[in-house]
Amino acid sequence: MQRRDINAPDAPAPASPYTQAVEITGATRTLYVSGQIPADRNGTVPDDITAQCRLAWANVEAQLRAAGMSLDNIVKVTTIMPDHANLGASRAVRAEVLGDRRPGSTLIVGGLANPAWKIEIEVIACV
Repeated sequence: MQRRDINAPDAPAPASPYTQAVEITGATRTLYVSGQIPADRNGTVPDDITAQCRLAWANVEAQLRAAGMSLDNIVKVTTIMPDHANLGASRAVRAEVLGDRRPGSTLIVGGLANPAWKIEIEVIACV
């Protein structure tokens, strides 16, 4: 698989650590991970936004592992948050988890199915 990150010179630069577009060629498998919620296997949801972010990312990683993939395979992330005030915590945890990886990214500020959830994360990954 070949990956090319694209940030067009005649469009605005990314607003945070992500890539404006990701081109994949030669991929043999694509994984679409549904929105991962901030709950553990028992359904427990922590109150703290940072703990919720870490748990949602841990659930993303679990789905990737189950498919024989890792964070390195992520080409697109969609983050849904009901409260824009939690964006800083979300970005900090994302930076911890993704490090220098720069997948394409979308942030949606809107409601989630459970009012206790402060974040939901879905990804697309390719091998």
